[in-house]
Amino acid sequence: MTGELILVGLIVIGLIGRSPIIATAACVLLAVKLLHLSRFLPSIERRGLELGLLFLTLSVLVPFASGKVQMKELIAAFNTWPGWLALLGGAAAAYMNAKGLDLLKLDPQMVVGLVIGSIFGIIFLRGIPVGPLMAAGITAILYKLFKLISGG
Repeated sequence: MTGELILVGLIVIGLIGRSPIIATAACVLLAVKLLHLSRFLPSIERRGLELGLLFLTLSVLVPFASGKVQMKELIAAFNTWPGWLALLGGAAAAYMNAKGLDLLKLDPQMVVGLVIGSIFGIIFLRGIPVGPLMAAGITAILYKLFKLISGG
């Protein structure tokens, strides 16, 4: 029963915090629990991140498939300093996401702090949720900096 109450709480927080993704995810998981489909939870946990990344990648690649991005725009990314900064930013984000994925694999309970921190950022800092993977990547880097500074 505790899991259901937490999910209801996340739905409410997601609605108050204007985070439809958190609210929808909690609704889907609550439906899975209430419909006695809990046997699928391990599969969702194991493959959910991969499916989410697949759909995220699909949505990012649609402009290429639809022809909205032409070869000249692709080449322009290598000919201007904003283009080079975008390439560097994309590479840094991919690296941070990989570190975040490693961190989540080592300590899955960290998701609780990431979700609560994301909700805090949405409500009080007017942030936009981009998902737990980037938050985990930033957390992994902050964790390494903390260990370096503290000598631990």
